[in-house]
Amino acid sequence: MSDDIHEVFAVRYASHARMRSENYIFGDPHDEMTSIAYYVWAIKGPHGTFVCDTGFDETAAKERGRKIIKPVDQGLKALGIEPDHVDHVIATHMHWDHAGNYDLFPNARYHIQDTEMAYATGRCMCHQTLRIPFSERDVHAMVGKIYADRVDFHDGVEELAPGITLHKIGGHSKGLQCVRVKTRRGFVVVASDCIHLYSHIDEGRVFPITYSVGDTLEGYKTIQKLASSRQHIVPGHDPAVMELYPAAKPGLESWICRLDVEPKV
Repeated sequence: MSDDIHEVFAVRYASHARMRSENYIFGDPHDEMTSIAYYVWAIKGPHGTFVCDTGFDETAAKERGRKIIKPVDQGLKALGIEPDHVDHVIATHMHWDHAGNYDLFPNARYHIQDTEMAYATGRCMCHQTLRIPFSERDVHAMVGKIYADRVDFHDGVEELAPGITLHKIGGHSKGLQCVRVKTRRGFVVVASDCIHLYSHIDEGRVFPITYSVGDTLEGYKTIQKLASSRQHIVPGHDPAVMELYPAAKPGLESWICRLDVEPKV
């Protein structure tokens, strides 16, 4: 087996009930309740363990009206991953639901796009509307990691390790990036918020919180080229991910699934 083949896992840690129309710019004709899921992702392979995004904690959940199912650290430990032993954290972007739990990985190096850090600390944050998806605490924490020499900046496309590459997409957040991972079934793209739901990419629709609609839509095209197929694309908030992919091991159903194997359908 090639030494750049990796296992990929999605860990669902929280959920939120909302109207379906809240998931799309211009709304949706179906006036019904639905839900979104919150994930972090883990990549395990010959070059170590990489955690993609860090989620949010109970304090943030209460502030934003979300429900934590099981804390992020419990999900990682269920995979045999001790947070204080994680060497690399990929920050796809700095929105509050992806950049919290900032004390959970005390020994990790963080990987972020230049553009995202500049966006989260620059003139755009003078606008309250653009600040909504950011947490001041999380941004301060990342600045602290920079001054502690624990952050690696990336610009565009970069290889973290053989079989793992970062790709700047933008759109939902100005410096948003996705992660392409070589697995035994081909190239899986952990899209994070480049694609919130399968319906976004399948129907060409856009989530309402978006820095650039154009970059979002062009990002869909880029991700389709990066992934081995449509079935290799993993959106950032779709509950269907847990239904499509098998549990990482018995007892982890609806909590942790494995993305480097074929989906059920």
